[in-house]
Amino acid sequence: MWQQTLITLRPRSRGFHLVTDEVLAALPDLARCRVGLLHLLLQHTSASLTLNENADPSVRRDFERFFNRLVPQGERGYEHDYEGPDDLPAHFKASLLGCQLTLPVSAGRLALGTWQGIYLGEHRDHGGPRKVLATLQGEAL
Repeated sequence: MWQQTLITLRPRSRGFHLVTDEVLAALPDLARCRVGLLHLLLQHTSASLTLNENADPSVRRDFERFFNRLVPQGERGYEHDYEGPDDLPAHFKASLLGCQLTLPVSAGRLALGTWQGIYLGEHRDHGGPRKVLATLQGEAL
């Protein structure tokens, strides 16, 4: 089986957000997949996708603090600034974290670890809705 779905994630504030449930809600056919892979491509250059802690929200807040220290806003000497002071740092963060995930599917579910969830890293102050192209491939139940 092959299926491709364009998912529009609701707009979020700057920071790291657990979006596993929102992604899964848009993919009801995942339940029909016995074994396979789900590839997620975030179609943006100023946000990111990553897999990490799904239980304690302080981890997501600490991610934001860490990446803001690693890539501070307002650094002088960069050329790309026509979309605002948060744009180039957002591109740097997105490149560091990446814009895609490939996740295993088993028995109609994502085969994630107990404490794993999908994060959207929103690196702009006002990023708006974000689009994720989800490609499911595998063997049907």
